[in-house]
Amino acid sequence: MTTPGGNEPQTLRDAHAVASARRPKPGANLTAWLKFHQANARMYQAVSDVDRWHHHELKYWVGYELGKAEEVAAQIQKRKSQAS
Repeated sequence: MTTPGGNEPQTLRDAHAVASARRPKPGANLTAWLKFHQANARMYQAVSDVDRWHHHELKYWVGYELGKAEEVAAQIQKRKSQAS
């Protein structure tokens, strides 16, 4: 899981391990979950350029994480609207 520039995931398996390790704790606030899903989308996108064998599966995970980020952002917006 190493690159000349750092310790970034290079495979789908590596990316899943990183995502699992940085998953927010149960009960974390919505902002933490939003950042988690956005970071995962960026990570899976970057890995899709390296792990060409799993490129299409990684693209699926990019879409999945972006969808989850949109859901969480909508929840945040809804709570803000209800608080007003």
